[in-house]
Amino acid sequence: MTGGSQEGISRCRLCGRSSHRISRALGICGECIRTRPEEALPLAMEVHGRVKAAFGLPPVPPKAPDGVPCTICGNGCRIPPGGLGYCGLRTNQGGNLVHLAGTPDRGILQWYHDPLPTNCVSIDVCAGGCGAGYPRYARAPGPEYGYANLAVFYGACTFNCLACQNWHYRHLTAARGPAMSARDLAVAVDDRTSCICYFGGDPAPQVEHALAASRMAMENSGGILRICWETNGSSSPRLMEAAARLSLESGGTMKVDLKAIDEPLHLALCGVSNRTTLRNVERLSALAAERPDPPLLSASTLLIPGYVGVTEVEEIAQFLAGLDPAIPYSLLAFSPRFRMQDLPLLERAEALGCLEAARRHLFRVRIGNTGLLV
Repeated sequence: MTGGSQEGISRCRLCGRSSHRISRALGICGECIRTRPEEALPLAMEVHGRVKAAFGLPPVPPKAPDGVPCTICGNGCRIPPGGLGYCGLRTNQGGNLVHLAGTPDRGILQWYHDPLPTNCVSIDVCAGGCGAGYPRYARAPGPEYGYANLAVFYGACTFNCLACQNWHYRHLTAARGPAMSARDLAVAVDDRTSCICYFGGDPAPQVEHALAASRMAMENSGGILRICWETNGSSSPRLMEAAARLSLESGGTMKVDLKAIDEPLHLALCGVSNRTTLRNVERLSALAAERPDPPLLSASTLLIPGYVGVTEVEEIAQFLAGLDPAIPYSLLAFSPRFRMQDLPLLERAEALGCLEAARRHLFRVRIGNTGLLV
């Protein structure tokens, strides 16, 4: 069967069902991805290959037998001579792994000061949003009005999410710029900056740059400076723990975006496996016991109509509750972006159903971006 659409209606290439909740770009319904992964995933990976090629990036994490290994993230690239890693920031030159960015000397990023309290995924439990951990980690017993978050937007990612909400990071990857050293980024922290949040794209491909900038900024800071991350959780376990230790020390939060828990669904939506992410969340939950307030670990999930709904949310909530039912969990309303911009906005009733499902297992659940609900 072939895909097709009329007035916002698309048809699944496997089961033939038509719906406005089937992505035209993907051409496969969520039900077929879950129940017929052997047929669905080859079709989905063809889509990912075309999306990646449009930005000059490898269609899948390379696994060349003679390639040079990269251990920055869980994709486990083995980069062929003259080739690029999946994130686009590593290459093989003469059998040597060369970092085009993501080192202390060079980060591809944009940054700005964002007044607190901001639209942080965990604003209801973090020190800057509600004063958690005051006075050790927060400057006020409530929202830190008058202070700012140094928001660092990294221009690369280890995933290829078809519904990416910040998809324009790919232009930074392709252009290999603008670039900034970790030292110069640390200088951007002034006396009104009380936290740094690394996001993107994702900090995972450039986490060594972020670690270096954080350490220098913390050394130069005379007061509270929290280190926070909004990440897909795909960094190597070694680097993820290093990042978490900085957050643990400073009062910051590791905000991990769980795109899906079903691996075929994750592969179809994001192009790569979620196994490293889930293992890292398990490790982070153990570290989180060392500092319950403010919470070290929080999680979030983007609710994608037709793909990530009540069933997936409940399974994610069960996974998190098995680690600690007090882990904060944010359900994010969908905004049609990137290759899934033809999908509808999320209906309020479905969002509330997801909220109820998650609350059967977790104590602290909220819906974010409620203005996008219809």
